[in-house]
Amino acid sequence: MSLNVLFVGGTGQISYSCVQRAVADGHRVSVFNRGQRQDELPPGVTSIVGELGGSEYAALADRGFDVVCQFIVFKREQMAKDIEVFAGHCGQYIFISSASVYEKPASHYVITENTPAVNPYWTYSQAKIACEELLKSSSNLPWTIVRPSHTVRTGLPVMIGDSDIMARRMLEGDPTIVAGDGHTLWTLTRSADFAVPFVRLFGKSAAMNDVFHITNDKAHTWDQIQMAIGRLLGVQAKIVHVPTDTLVKYIPDWVGPLTGDKAWSAIFDNSKIKGVVGDFECAESLEEILEEPILHLHRRLANGRPPRGDFDALVTRICKEQGALGEA
Repeated sequence: MSLNVLFVGGTGQISYSCVQRAVADGHRVSVFNRGQRQDELPPGVTSIVGELGGSEYAALADRGFDVVCQFIVFKREQMAKDIEVFAGHCGQYIFISSASVYEKPASHYVITENTPAVNPYWTYSQAKIACEELLKSSSNLPWTIVRPSHTVRTGLPVMIGDSDIMARRMLEGDPTIVAGDGHTLWTLTRSADFAVPFVRLFGKSAAMNDVFHITNDKAHTWDQIQMAIGRLLGVQAKIVHVPTDTLVKYIPDWVGPLTGDKAWSAIFDNSKIKGVVGDFECAESLEEILEEPILHLHRRLANGRPPRGDFDALVTRICKEQGALGEA
């Protein structure tokens, strides 16, 4: 069944692949954003340019969308505006939240949708939780909440900082940082793999007023991930392990993405989403998962490697000071 679908966002790390899949599955797709990304939309997609919350945005309510996919709401007040705009004006509102909302550390090593959404470390996750709670309390707006974990398309997975700078450091033989001992399990999902079950949620009565995460079933350690990036770049990654608490002393803002996310193992049970949309497959080998991000990296590096700066200097300093521990 072809549905009239709106993507708010549509050109991002996850949403672009979902737009492609929705078109491939025969849906009529419109994309609302500021029109500033370079990725070309698939043929047949209607582009609507405007600002979130502006007059063009309010007018979307009159377009009769069957499904609205919201990828760029990050704050409670933005969610309040969306409820005002779309309540009574769409068949299904899908909010893209985040798997980082789950409690840290999880009370069970396998995360399900019943794992509490409590993250005391990261304001980003707390804002997503507030959006979820407001949406759940709304009326006349059938909703579905989707929580992606770490999903890759153009960017490489690293624990801190700019991934292009970390890749350049690998290429130039400089050390890079992994928080902890490198044995923490982490789940990576290709955006193209995420998109398949995501689009299958469209119009599903069993998906209404419920929460799902969509991730790979396979997890890898952070050391395995960084070593694979090095192999694909043709170099040996030089990893320096630094305790999370130590890293946060250097940059307090790292407490969110580390203590509030990547410092904990993330293994997911996807049986709930599969029970609604059917089985789906995700690439499991790191070589296949990282193939597209590596391709995008090489395209960027062809225009010049990122320059050295303060972040480079800090990474070098941390690696040197960590390496000096225990020396006579």
